[in-house]
Amino acid sequence: MGMAQSNVIDMAAVDQRGVTREEVDRQLALFRNPPGFADLVRSCAIGDGIERVQDENACLDAYENARRLGRLTKFVPASGAASRMLQALLVVRDRGLSAAAIAEAAEQGDSAASLAIEFLRGIRRLPFVSALRSALGASGDDFDRAVAEGRFGDLVDALAGERGLGYAALPKGLLPFHLHPEGARTPFEEHLSEATELIGDAEGRVRVHFTVSPEHVDLFETKLAECRRRLESGGYTLDVTFSTQAPHTDTVAVDLDDELLLDADGRVVFRPGGHGALLENLAGCGADIALVQNIDNIQPAGRRPPSLRWKKVLLGRLILAQAADNETSRPSRVCGVVENSGEPGGGPFWVRGADGDVSLQIVEGAQVDHESSAQKAIFAGATHFNPVLLACGLRDRDGEPFDLTHFVDQRAVFISRKSLGGRDLKALERPGLWNGSMAHWNTRFVEIGAEAFTPVKTVVDLLRPEHLG
Repeated sequence: MGMAQSNVIDMAAVDQRGVTREEVDRQLALFRNPPGFADLVRSCAIGDGIERVQDENACLDAYENARRLGRLTKFVPASGAASRMLQALLVVRDRGLSAAAIAEAAEQGDSAASLAIEFLRGIRRLPFVSALRSALGASGDDFDRAVAEGRFGDLVDALAGERGLGYAALPKGLLPFHLHPEGARTPFEEHLSEATELIGDAEGRVRVHFTVSPEHVDLFETKLAECRRRLESGGYTLDVTFSTQAPHTDTVAVDLDDELLLDADGRVVFRPGGHGALLENLAGCGADIALVQNIDNIQPAGRRPPSLRWKKVLLGRLILAQAADNETSRPSRVCGVVENSGEPGGGPFWVRGADGDVSLQIVEGAQVDHESSAQKAIFAGATHFNPVLLACGLRDRDGEPFDLTHFVDQRAVFISRKSLGGRDLKALERPGLWNGSMAHWNTRFVEIGAEAFTPVKTVVDLLRPEHLG
């Protein structure tokens, strides 16, 4: 049922988002004629799509010149919810198991229970332990007694619940990640701190842009006000901006017959379009050169120097590439890749496009036809992994910003099965920010050290040495 046939549908939800009816029809066509999988030719390797930096000093000199001139901006997607980090703990809590029962489940291979046991064993080393102790005390409980008695549910309630610290309702960027002498710091603060060392120009101006959820903007602005004086004490001026995902980047949902999904009032149901929707935010942040880095991939100050060096190298390598190749007819990116250590996610591959051309692309598992033994083998054989650390050149030779929408593979979308209120549906994600949205950019892959990749996907990742200072 195309839009021209949908005169019984209340189109208010469409019009209010600024979505054209032609765009809805385009999305419906993608559901009905889904794009194929990526056509992997081979995985990249050192000397075959992945380079090792030969002249690090030249890269560092190019970076330093760009930094002084104020060409650099840090771009950090930060809309992820802390509830994802806590999900396994919440699942185990809801089972109502005793500590002994949790341990037994862990021994039988229950991954959530195993994580819960790791949480209990390491709880005193977590960066929010002082806050958790205070939260339990405020409710008349005692932290040490709760730990000794293995009262897992009470501890998780105090950590995640509304009557405790309420961490489940926070964005990941505002959860305590690291302990410093003056107290715990959030990844938001750590990114700002790193930016003063990496981005600050000759006048001390530090440009950082965060994409956040609309409901969390005030929380981030409050935290910025709290930490600004400390971070600016070294003579820096923080130029921090925020943006949210635009409503018109949401995508329609369909039922299992590929018809528009409507709510009880006959309105079209929309869903967030995935991280590919942030391409508009990247274009709108005003950057000349942007370093794209996820909110959870950040180290405490004491462990930061090796990671900082790699970021400087990537930024410098981008600048040298632009100069040497005159790569200013389309956006350019230099993507750091690390040796594959089994982390989930995508990697660097040579991919054949619909026009037959073969190019360098970041490919994730959802883009691969795992029913094809040949394609599955190529994907499994990747030697390197994408940690989402990209230096991006966003302006042409005249200093004018590119229209980034011109370089997207519009058919590189993700279609997945979801549910809403007990109804099965299909959801559409836009081409991923570092996948299809950058498909037609000039791309280079550069090997970097694993010390630049320290993600936090679950709360117990904060117990890894790289996050303990």
